[in-house]
Amino acid sequence: MKIVFVCLGNICRSPLAEGIMRHLVEKAGLRGQIDVCSAGTGAWHAGEPPDPRSTAVAGAHGVTLAGQSGRQVADADYFDSDLILAMDQSNLETLRARQPRSGCKAQVALLLAPPRGDGGEVPDPYYGGERGFDDVYELVHGACEKLLVQLRLEI
Repeated sequence: MKIVFVCLGNICRSPLAEGIMRHLVEKAGLRGQIDVCSAGTGAWHAGEPPDPRSTAVAGAHGVTLAGQSGRQVADADYFDSDLILAMDQSNLETLRARQPRSGCKAQVALLLAPPRGDGGEVPDPYYGGERGFDDVYELVHGACEKLLVQLRLEI
């Protein structure tokens, strides 16, 4: 099972989701069965590490984002992944518009789509204060916990 978490620039929300999910997968003893990564719909931050505020909030919860670097979603993600989960509606629309027309394996959806959430969006904390990153952590952590429950039924 391969999951790609996607936000706009791949330095705030999606690396946080990747780190949280990787942490939960390891803790559940499912390493090797569930592979996670992250990407952005834009390439502005390709090759850059996660935002220091994402790294800090993750670290405060025992989650590491070490070794991650920004990248843009590629066509291969649609063929090689099972799930591509967008943080918000705008990125979901971009992902769907870029999706190759045939042969894709990945299901493209919002991270907070039911039953993982209420169908809302994970807000972009980039221009906000420190509290915005804490709020995003809580939203994403809850959704990833629910996602892991779903995935355990499928693997």
